[in-house]
Amino acid sequence: MSIKNFVAYNPTRLHFGSGVVKNLGETVKNYGKNILLIYGQGSVKKYGYYDQVISQLKENGLLVTEYSGIKPNPVVEDVREAVALGKENKIDVIVALGGGSVIDSAKIISLSIANNTDPWEYMTWQQMPQKNIPLVTVLTLAATGTEMNGAAVIQNKETGQKLGFVHPLNFPKDSFLDPEFTVTVPGDYTAYGIVDLIAHALEAFYGEGDPSVIDSITLDIIKDAMHWGPVLLNDLSNVDLRANIMLDATLALNGLTSYGKSGGDWGVHGIGHELSLLFDTPHGATLSIAYPAWLKLQKARIPKRIEKMGQVLFGTDSIDDIIIKIEDFFTSIGSPVRLKDIGIDSVGKEKFLEQMNKNKVSGMFHLLDEKDRVRLVELMDI
Repeated sequence: MSIKNFVAYNPTRLHFGSGVVKNLGETVKNYGKNILLIYGQGSVKKYGYYDQVISQLKENGLLVTEYSGIKPNPVVEDVREAVALGKENKIDVIVALGGGSVIDSAKIISLSIANNTDPWEYMTWQQMPQKNIPLVTVLTLAATGTEMNGAAVIQNKETGQKLGFVHPLNFPKDSFLDPEFTVTVPGDYTAYGIVDLIAHALEAFYGEGDPSVIDSITLDIIKDAMHWGPVLLNDLSNVDLRANIMLDATLALNGLTSYGKSGGDWGVHGIGHELSLLFDTPHGATLSIAYPAWLKLQKARIPKRIEKMGQVLFGTDSIDDIIIKIEDFFTSIGSPVRLKDIGIDSVGKEKFLEQMNKNKVSGMFHLLDEKDRVRLVELMDI
C-alpha cells in the first residue's frame, strides 16, 4: 500500500439536518450586512426555499441584493453580471441558494469582486486571488460536493472551454444542508446527482496512491449511494433517504477521499465537461456515459485496481462483469450509458472528438493521448 504525503484542510462549517436553515440569518450577519443572494432559474421560488432564506436574512436586519438565473451548466457571462451587481451594491457577504452551478458561480463571483479581477482569469489560472468575499451556501441538490470544497467549474462558450479552478479561498465559510430542501428535485436530476457523487469517489480512487483505509472509505461511500439511491428514486419525498444521499455527496468530495493520495485522476470529468459544453447535457449524465468507457480503456492497464473496486462493490474480480454491473446500475436509475442514449450521431461524435483533442482532455494520473480519445468515443457506443 502506498500512502502519499498530503495536506488536509477544510475550513467550512457544515450545518446538516432538517431545520438547520433556521440559523441562517444569525450566521450570515456575522460576516456583514449587505448581502448578494444568488440563485437559479425559478425552482427555489416555486418550492418555497427562497421565502425561507429571504425571511431569515431580513428578520436579521440584512440588506439583500438578488441575482437570479444561474444556468445548470454555469456560464461566465452570468458570473460577470453578478460581479458587476455586487460591486455596484458594495456587498459584504454572498449567500448562494442552489446546487453546484449556483455555488460554483458564487465562489468565482466572491473572488472577482474582492480582487477586482475578471472571472475568466481565475478559470484559466492567469491570476491568483489574494482575498474573497465571505460565502454562505444553502444546498438544494445533492451531487457535486461544492458545499464543502475549494473547487469551482465554469464554462465559456466563446472560448469553447469548461474549466475548474481550485483554491483555498473558494471554501464557503458556512454551508447549510437541509435534506428537506432537496425533496422536490425530480427523479432524473436526483439520479444524475447520485452518478456525480459516485464519479467523484471514483476519481479519487483512481488517483495516485492507494491508502487502504481511504480506499475502504471511498468504496463504502459508493456502496452506500448504490444502496440508498434506488430506494430514494422510489420514494423521492423521503427526507431520511435524501439525507443519506446528501451526506454521501458531501463526503465524496470534501477532501476525505484524497487523504494519502497525490490527488484524483479527473480524466472522466474532463471527458464529461466536453459533452456538457457541446450538447448542454446534464453533468451527471455525461459521467454515466464516460466512466464505463474509461474503464474499458483502462482494463488492461490497471487491472488490479479495477478488480479491487469490483470485489468491494460487486463481489467479483471479473473486469468485464464489473463494467457491466456499473452500466447496469446507471441504467437502473435512469442515467444514460451510451452517446446514442442522448441523441449524439456520427456528426456529433466527430465534433466531440475534435473538442476533446482541442482541449487535450486527459487525466492527472492516467494520461490520455489522441489515440485514447478516439478509442473512448468508440467505446461510448459499444
